[in-house]
Amino acid sequence: MARKETAADAANAGRLKQIALTYKMTRKADKTIGLVLAAVGIGTLGVFLAIGFLVGHPVYLGIFGLLIALLATAIVFGRRAERAAFGQMEGQPGAAAAVLDNIGRGWTTTPAVTMNRSQDVVHRAVGKAGIVLVAEGNPNRVKTLLAAEKKKMNRIVADVPVHDLIVGSGEGQVELKKLRTTMLKLPRVLTGPQVTATNDRLRALGDLMSNMPLPKGPMPKGMKLPKGGPRGR
Repeated sequence: MARKETAADAANAGRLKQIALTYKMTRKADKTIGLVLAAVGIGTLGVFLAIGFLVGHPVYLGIFGLLIALLATAIVFGRRAERAAFGQMEGQPGAAAAVLDNIGRGWTTTPAVTMNRSQDVVHRAVGKAGIVLVAEGNPNRVKTLLAAEKKKMNRIVADVPVHDLIVGSGEGQVELKKLRTTMLKLPRVLTGPQVTATNDRLRALGDLMSNMPLPKGPMPKGMKLPKGGPRGR
């Protein structure tokens, strides 16, 4: 019994620590977060208390209002924390890959399936919507990468639809904060077994990192890397 209580206390302490850390990180990008949360909580509780006094049940509605105020504050905090996180990730290399890793069940993601020397990169996600190629980098350069990757996909899985998205804030691009929503809105055209079969056929391709000809283990003395470095596919 004592062990269970200790584990529960540790879990609660870890959760509170995580909330505090999230709040600190959010406050760096959103200076008004404290005032906003206070206004939401106090305002919501105040409304229920006022209704309680009007109907003659301030205690009951006060308790209910407190619960609703906590829930409303948590919802607002979560949304503003998410917005702040996306704001900090915007423009950072690999930001799209981080979003894809958290897209949810039913998707298999492979980061950096192709890249060029300018570090423009294309990631791949496979789900019931088919294959989605997500590019981040210079819009003009990534179009070439996307075209080459789509051509490769059409050779290997010609019967699977291939979508392409470019992360950015320009015309025809998808903002980082809307990437997950955009992908989840794509029409589902594949069944579970078809998704599995597609992943099996693509697994033979590997990804950019696994295909790079880098030796395993420590580099022998006197050995030098070839000039120009590794090239993207």
